[in-house]
Parts: sequence; structure tokens; C-alpha cells
Amino acid sequence: MLATYKIEDKRICESPRETATIWSFINPDENEKKSLINDFKLDEHTLLSVLDPDELARLEFEPDHTAVIFKQPKNYSGKEQLSFKVASMGLFLFNDKLVIILPEDIPLFSGKIFNTVDSLKDLFLKIIYRSIFHFLEHLKIINMITEEIEHKISVSMENKYLLNLFSLEKSLVYYLNAINSNNFVFAKLRNNAVKIEFSQKETEFLDDMIIENGQCFGQAEIYSNILASLMDARVSIVSNNLNILMKTLNLITIIIMVPTLVVSFFSMNVNIPLQGHPQAFWIISFFVLLSVTLVIAWWNLFLRKLYRQKD
Repeated sequence: MLATYKIEDKRICESPRETATIWSFINPDENEKKSLINDFKLDEHTLLSVLDPDELARLEFEPDHTAVIFKQPKNYSGKEQLSFKVASMGLFLFNDKLVIILPEDIPLFSGKIFNTVDSLKDLFLKIIYRSIFHFLEHLKIINMITEEIEHKISVSMENKYLLNLFSLEKSLVYYLNAINSNNFVFAKLRNNAVKIEFSQKETEFLDDMIIENGQCFGQAEIYSNILASLMDARVSIVSNNLNILMKTLNLITIIIMVPTLVVSFFSMNVNIPLQGHPQAFWIISFFVLLSVTLVIAWWNLFLRKLYRQKD
């Protein structure tokens, strides 16, 4: 899908193709790919790399344009079971136009940062800068989900929540690789700022981008380390919850077994005491209740002694 824009009065607005300076291709079809290769003279391998989610971020200089492939978070889908993934995005900066290639439809010019756009190079940097905040937004969501799952794990005995944490931990690894890969591209852009003819203001903005990306990487690394280091503790919590349940079930089994034994004695097909007594039922019931009471009292006494020994 193709969308065309232009910069007018320092704002981005839609434009017909004849006057457009910003060309956005969203998941281009075969005809659009041929147009990008033939009309815009894009390298076919670079074009395919943009649409490959596993492609590393990189910067390339072509005779008539600068090509940048960088990573950004992929739109989250609830069907993916808390799995956050990354996607590639391509920017091709010409002297008179900017070509944007995305594998999926996302809000491209959202946020206050796009309220004022001075030039194509300024827009070029701001689109890359927006990906950093996109990562930060996803990191906040991952942190909130992690805290919610931790609360559920404290009372749960299911593996479902542990598997969710494993998915989040895996997602953070992907994010760390993507953010680190972007960092190399930003550093290379900074080293070639004169070659790309960035202004002083744009160069300073690029320096801020590198700092923001470094902070984003540090935050993702902290979340990943915390999640990984506490995983064993969370597994132990689930195991401990299961042990508590088994203890409760064993106690219930013992309490039921004792009165069952008493009743079994009086149910044998032999001569037994009280078999002709008119109040035999109530006497047996009394012995049943007495046995249950004695077992519960003994169990409480046993637990008290056990706790005293631990103290």
C-alpha cells in the first residue's frame, strides 16, 4: 500500500504523487517492489532486507541516496501469548525525497515530535527517534504485565504463568539485540554526519538520539536481568504452593481415614459389641466424632512443636 505526503508549513500533509516528497510503502506488493527497484533505483537485496524481520540494522551509501535499515517493535497481538517481537523498517534518503518502507501498517507520524518538521533530513531522524520511544513504551507494558503475572504466581500452581514469563524474557532478549543493533547504526550516522550533510541542529539531535537509545538499552537490560534472576524463585513459589496443597489433602485424608476405620470395625459381619443395643448408632457416631477430635488436636500439637523447633 502506497501513501504519499509532503512537508508544507513545517507540517506533514497528504499529497498527490506529482508533488509528493515523502513516499511510504506499507508491505509493498510485487508491482510496488518493481517500482521501487526500477523507478527509485533501490537495491533489490536491500529492499528484501527491509522486509526481513531477522535482518540486522545497517547503514549503506548508494550513489544517489542513503539507505538505513533499523529495528522497531512489532505491533503486539494478543494471539501471540505475551510474545513481543521486532520488525525492520527502511528509510531511503534522496536529495529531493524520502522513501519509507514498512512491513506492517503503524502510525507513522504520531506524537508531538512531528508537530514541526523542518526538512526531509529532519523527518528522517525523527522517524528513527520515534522507534526509540516505541521500544520504551513496550518496555513499560512488559514491566506492568510482569508485575501482574508475579502476583498471580504467588497463589497459583499452574505452569501457564511461568510460560508467560518465559515468553516475556525471550521478548526482552529480542529487544536487547534490536536496540543494540540500532545503536551501531546511530553511531555510524553520527560519524558520517558531514557526508550526509546534516546541519548542526540535526547533528545535535542525532547526539541526543544516541544518548536516548543507550538509556533505552540500559532499561531493557535491567528488566531482562531481573526477570532472569528471579525466574528460579518463581518456580520455587509454584512448587511450594503445590506442596501446601498436598499437605492439606493429606491432612484431610488422615482425618477421614480415622472415622472410617471406626465405622469399619462396627460394620464387620461378626458378633460385635453394641449390635443389639438400641442406641448403637449414636454411640458409634460419638466414637467417630471423638476420633476426629483427637486427630485434629494431635495435629495442632504436632505443628506447634514443629514451629517451636524452627524458632
